[in-house]
Amino acid sequence: MSDATKNEGRVGDGTRAVRAGLPEPAKNEPTLPGPVFAAHFHLPGEVSGPYAYGRDDNPTWTLLERAVSELEAPGREDTETLVFASGMAAISAVLFSQLRAGDAVVLPSDGYQVLPLVGAQLEAYGVEVRTAPTGGDAQLEVLDGARLLWIESPSNPGLDVCDIRRLAEAAHARGALVAVDNTLATPLGQRPLELGADFSVASGTKQLTGHGDVLLGYVTGRDAEAMAAVRRWRKIVGAISGPMEAWLAHRSIATLQLRVDRQNATALAVAEALRRRPEVSGLRYPGLSDDPSHKIAAQQMRRYGSVVSFTLPTRTRAERFLAALRLVEDATSFGGVRSTAERRRRWGGDAVPEGFIRMSVGAEDPEDLVADVLRALDESAE
Repeated sequence: MSDATKNEGRVGDGTRAVRAGLPEPAKNEPTLPGPVFAAHFHLPGEVSGPYAYGRDDNPTWTLLERAVSELEAPGREDTETLVFASGMAAISAVLFSQLRAGDAVVLPSDGYQVLPLVGAQLEAYGVEVRTAPTGGDAQLEVLDGARLLWIESPSNPGLDVCDIRRLAEAAHARGALVAVDNTLATPLGQRPLELGADFSVASGTKQLTGHGDVLLGYVTGRDAEAMAAVRRWRKIVGAISGPMEAWLAHRSIATLQLRVDRQNATALAVAEALRRRPEVSGLRYPGLSDDPSHKIAAQQMRRYGSVVSFTLPTRTRAERFLAALRLVEDATSFGGVRSTAERRRRWGGDAVPEGFIRMSVGAEDPEDLVADVLRALDESAE
């Protein structure tokens, strides 16, 4: 951990993000060393030291992993982060390393649309899969006897929120591990480990890196034995990040606080503008004071994210709206500096209306983006 981030009480999120994971300064050396491209390392004699083969570890991963740990659990030395090739690689590593035939797992029924595919594979391996929605802490009702509780809060794409601390305490009382998908919130939005989770998992593809040009995932955990199993799974499967991707991610983290604060503020402005439109229904953004999840979100989140969801009356109206937007790209990711939106039902995996829109607010000027959204709503009505 770098000197500037060792004392949690003395630095803010911006300082921490800028300094996270940097090595100690060395004369004539770069502040952030370039990516290390190596499949193997010099290894004479007996095996010793951290780097032997490129599938096991890499100096560029090490710096990024330290950076993420400093964001997810500031001031703590008992956490470990492992980076992966994608968010799904990280999710799979936790689930498949911690569960065995005969175990039960609780998944959100309204989470990321690939989770049902993972659930089907777990069932094929003899794991009992239970599901319940995120809202109302409904997963509590199916916890008994489970080995692992998987929480996605805020949920994607519906933006429901659950009480992570309450669920974690209940799960631990029943002997279950707890993993939280922290992708939508980022470590600057909430810190699942501080709320009681055993694992914080995220797709670094989204707002953590924020430029739509890196596929990456990570797992941060506080239990050495559990994390050793996750590391072993990464070694077996080989779902490793490339050094260039890891370096780009670390470089991007330096601007995380700037991007998150701008995008969160603009997302709130967009949500408030949408709230005044009669054709918009089902508007969700945890930062809105009247959002169903706001009370719980305000207790555990420090920032509410860059994603706004809402529904237009029909599929045709939604498609006309998306086509009329000029500053928002029709794309399936979120968290980037360029705003994106899509009609989620086109994928077929989410239980949402045909006119449901997931919008990811970028770093454009707020007044420009709000004006573009309102103009597109007007034009799509014709």
